[in-house]
Amino acid sequence: MHAEFRDVSDQDAQRANRADWDREADDYQSEHGSFLRDDGFVWSPEGVDEAAVGLLGNVRGRRVLELGCGAAQCSRWLAAQGAEVVGLDLSERQLQHSRRIDQGEPVQVPLVCASATALPFPDCCFDLACSAFGALSFLVDIAAGLREVQRVLSPDGRCVFSVVHPVRWMFADDPGVGGTTVVRSYFDRRPYVELDDDGRPSYVEPHHTLADWVQAITAAGLRIESLLEPEWPPGHDREWGGWGPVRGALLPGTAIFTVSRPATS
Repeated sequence: MHAEFRDVSDQDAQRANRADWDREADDYQSEHGSFLRDDGFVWSPEGVDEAAVGLLGNVRGRRVLELGCGAAQCSRWLAAQGAEVVGLDLSERQLQHSRRIDQGEPVQVPLVCASATALPFPDCCFDLACSAFGALSFLVDIAAGLREVQRVLSPDGRCVFSVVHPVRWMFADDPGVGGTTVVRSYFDRRPYVELDDDGRPSYVEPHHTLADWVQAITAAGLRIESLLEPEWPPGHDREWGGWGPVRGALLPGTAIFTVSRPATS
């Protein structure tokens, strides 16, 4: 496997990531499933818990779409709070893990395998949308994804989503001291791309600056309500990729946006 920073189309990125998540889903759920919990809603590696922060508000009776749901842990928690929830993911294998978790349960989470840039839902059909390091994090064309979010939200509907904090792309992907030295320009927007033996993208992580996110959100007709930059909590010693207590004490690792679709006049 060879990795580099290079331009790649959104179509190629989604194709690569669908295959990658299908390959890696088993290991991902085995490694992180206990932290995420089968019926928990964890926003980030810092352990931000929706039950504690309430970013989505009261979800009872609300129609909710989870983008990039993986094994639908967050969707399952939402359903337990009384939401009418649908989980969407690009990876069929991730969704199979949701079905595994649901076995024997009285209620199964409705699931859809589809792209966040072409949501298979009618206009204005959800009150809320959410994504915990899900689909939006992996889009090169975030404008297209956010336009789709705006389209399926009802007027006054809200979307809350967490992504890698943009400043993290300036540093090596190391949770320790090695990840606290600047190695790359913040303004280098070329995605991180892993290539297969034939030189084709096999995994893609895009980088968008905070300004890119703000511009894409507003251009989609959405309004920014808040931005949460979680601090690393005392006593939390779990490392996950580039996240960990050493770097987390110095640098933000996650950005959680709350946006809304204004009511039409």
